[in-house]
Amino acid sequence: MEKEIHQLNKAGTTFRTIIEPFKIKSVEPIRMTFRAEREKILQNAFYNIFSVKARDVIIDLLTDSGTSAMSAEQWSGIMRGDESYAGSQSYERFEKTVKDIFGFKHVIPTHQGRAAERILFSVMCKRGDVIPNNSHFDTTRANVEFQGAVAEDLVIKEGLDPQNQYPFKGNVDAEKLKALIKHVGKDKIPLCMITITNNSGGGQPVSMENIREVKKVLSKYNIPLYFDACRFAENAYLIKLREDGYQDMPVKEIAKEMMAHADGCTMSAKKDGLSNIGGFLCTNDDLLAQRERDLLILTEGFPTYGGMAGRDMEAVAVGLNEVLKEDYLIYRIAETRYLGDHLYETGFPIVQPPGAHAIYIDAKATLPHIPPSQYPGQALVAELYLAGGIRGVEIGSVMFGKVDEKTGKETSAAMELVRLAIPRRVYTQSHIDYVLEACKRVWENREKLKGFKIVKQAKSLRHFTAKFEPF
Repeated sequence: MEKEIHQLNKAGTTFRTIIEPFKIKSVEPIRMTFRAEREKILQNAFYNIFSVKARDVIIDLLTDSGTSAMSAEQWSGIMRGDESYAGSQSYERFEKTVKDIFGFKHVIPTHQGRAAERILFSVMCKRGDVIPNNSHFDTTRANVEFQGAVAEDLVIKEGLDPQNQYPFKGNVDAEKLKALIKHVGKDKIPLCMITITNNSGGGQPVSMENIREVKKVLSKYNIPLYFDACRFAENAYLIKLREDGYQDMPVKEIAKEMMAHADGCTMSAKKDGLSNIGGFLCTNDDLLAQRERDLLILTEGFPTYGGMAGRDMEAVAVGLNEVLKEDYLIYRIAETRYLGDHLYETGFPIVQPPGAHAIYIDAKATLPHIPPSQYPGQALVAELYLAGGIRGVEIGSVMFGKVDEKTGKETSAAMELVRLAIPRRVYTQSHIDYVLEACKRVWENREKLKGFKIVKQAKSLRHFTAKFEPF
């Protein structure tokens, strides 16, 4: 992706070094641990990294959700928060900002993205429905299936090939979408979603051309299009870097153009809202909005605060504007690419090309001696923690494997990945260099690693609470 690197350097500075476009005003201490200590910690957590306490993690790359460092302006907004139960000024500022960027008629605040998903699918779905997407992430899939509907992944074939360099591997396969509509009937598809960027597929972006193509297919059958928009700014900036005709367009205008093709969206503001909590649901449908607000009141709160405090809405309103600043996005892409390029130089097969919020290691190719039934991604996650106190997350058969309730037989996921998600504005280059040094030790020791078996699991979203034993 030499063209992309050239665009980053051209946009960023006349210097080769792309610096963090901020100064650090407050710090949080990191408790250093040693391998012998981490071995006991991991064993006590039944080898599930979600059960490891944050104080026992040196570099936390578990998620980029809610882990951002907020800006001075966001903290100022928090002090300005209006906590009135109904009609607060903070909601007015929040609503105005969301409408300005996303363009939808109705803005319904929620405490985070999964609450927006729950309301959307509760109102729009019924048992037997089918929801197409490029790739559903964990809570999206769980909320669809909780309604008795089927979550159908239709990502293009390039999106299932980690080494393929196609620039928009998050694209929906329009031909598969047409075939699905023809097979199940348009009345069984209450909406189609596109996840931008495609998290479970390696953080890969969706092109504007593909968005237009999908919208054209859906319009023929009067099926609404929704975005899972939690990383909308990163997707917009990758369009600017990779898609012809957008190099000179401001990122905010690219984001607006994306949203103009949709009928609504769900949003976790814990990602590209640069906030620690918050989210929203948007729609252009008046009747649907009323039904969604009715459910919001029942499960989240009054329509002008939803599940958020006024101070949270202030932080999100500021964050949504800050995330669209190009000096921030240049740094964000460069930081992620730095990690990905150096991991690749070490020998790790990663999902190519690097995305924006995370680097995804191909655990199946890294540990070919561990079969998917023994969860190579989980083995790699465990060893990363043992080697350097680094917490990543498995995105493979632990998270997305399907267990037949009658036979107990498990179908493995399409890919066995380990995601190293980079919190926004949190870690410096020396932190990333430490991660790379630890990863090099894991690479050198990879042939000795063993797989895991699950000894206890929940029926849904098992990866959060499952207990493991090593083979």
